[in-house]
Amino acid sequence: MNVESFNLDHRAVRAPYVRIADRKELPGGDVLVKYDVRFTQPNVGHLDMPAVHSIEHLTAELMRNHTDQLIDFSPMGCQTGFYALMLGVETDDFLPLLEQTFGDILEASEVPAANEVQCGWGANHSLTAAQDAVRGFLGSRDEWLDVTGEDA
Repeated sequence: MNVESFNLDHRAVRAPYVRIADRKELPGGDVLVKYDVRFTQPNVGHLDMPAVHSIEHLTAELMRNHTDQLIDFSPMGCQTGFYALMLGVETDDFLPLLEQTFGDILEASEVPAANEVQCGWGANHSLTAAQDAVRGFLGSRDEWLDVTGEDA
């Protein structure tokens, strides 16, 4: 299949984890790295949409306070995690950036652009749910690179 995640056996992974889902070298030599930032176990759990939506807004805004190499931070339709598209950021640099950004989310007092002027569904947000999900993800920091659960 053409989509990398469609070739991933979702039964063989153990969330939470962070993995490189794709890497593309552009004609000019820049490298795009796509990260699978998985919060919940596929086909077992999921994040509620207000949490997903708020994590998306918070991360898209707050990560850019720490780097200009974030291209996009987008939710997965299955509501189990997110894709982070980075310009030339390898795992050793991405993980601390993600951890720092998620720490910022725990300190946030509001979800940026959570209104009908700046968002297509401004009422569909929950800062508390986002912070709870991020707190759980950060609590599993030592497991982020153990994608299959074999290192446990």
